[in-house]
Amino acid sequence: MSKAISMTAGIVDRSHMIRRSKGERVYNVFNILFFTLFAFLCTYPFYYLIINSISDNDASAAGEVNWWPHGFHLENYKAVFGLEGLGDAAMVSLGRTVIGTVCTVLASAYLGFMFTQKKMWRRSFWYRFVVITMYFNAGLIPGFITMKNLGLTNNFWVYILPAIVQPFNIILVKTFIESIPSSLEEAAEVDGAGTLTVFRKIILPMCTPILATVAIFSAVGQWNSFQDTLLYMSDEKLYSLQYVLYLYINQAAALASSVKANGTSSAVNVAAMATQQTPTSIRMTVAVIVVLPILFVYPFFQRYFVKGMMLGAVKG
Repeated sequence: MSKAISMTAGIVDRSHMIRRSKGERVYNVFNILFFTLFAFLCTYPFYYLIINSISDNDASAAGEVNWWPHGFHLENYKAVFGLEGLGDAAMVSLGRTVIGTVCTVLASAYLGFMFTQKKMWRRSFWYRFVVITMYFNAGLIPGFITMKNLGLTNNFWVYILPAIVQPFNIILVKTFIESIPSSLEEAAEVDGAGTLTVFRKIILPMCTPILATVAIFSAVGQWNSFQDTLLYMSDEKLYSLQYVLYLYINQAAALASSVKANGTSSAVNVAAMATQQTPTSIRMTVAVIVVLPILFVYPFFQRYFVKGMMLGAVKG
């Protein structure tokens, strides 16, 4: 009797496993299709920019380049890289991205650590003082007057100093550090370690995921920023890459309109249309140049990004 019951139970379990495995297969197929479509929607805009930047410019301007390149040439990139002052602007953007990211990460790490220390004088007050700046802004004109009075107009450090203390990044780091067992800090203090030693030898090595997340946020913001150049810079040597390319887009649009208005229908002009720069081709090329550096940097931080965001946002 017991053998019959066990055999019946085994058959029921196997049939349940078969039914469940079929459901899992259907789910897996649906899951794969969904995320394949989602990945395509995420990557297609970049692919579209690239194929339009290397295709015949007349076809690109007419909207005929959607899936495959029409023709192939690199004249757009030659035109952009041949822009006067582009090298200096690239060095400015690279410098502000590297220096600004390092300063922001260190400041966020240290302030986030200090706001978890109960022995910090008026800790709650200073923490709220920093957080409240997320909700209030002095405005454009007061901000410009402040920077001018501080001597930061036409100064490279205007790119760095205002962006060092970022309340959102500090909150992420503080929340992450609170998830670290306090016994580690207590053990180090018993061994005679001071605050800076605890921060440097214990907290920093354990905060790699959240600091990588902060680094991504800061690097993307610094690399893509051009409004501060527009507001605070009149010295062309301190123009950022994005601002120079923005100016070039405007100039390219005006130049293309002038060529259209004054151009003739000679055979030479018709043959040159494939490589003649248009506003569309310039916009596509500039977008590729601006986006590619960040796309190359992001994979190195990707494994830390998700972990840092999750652990930095779970505990309040």
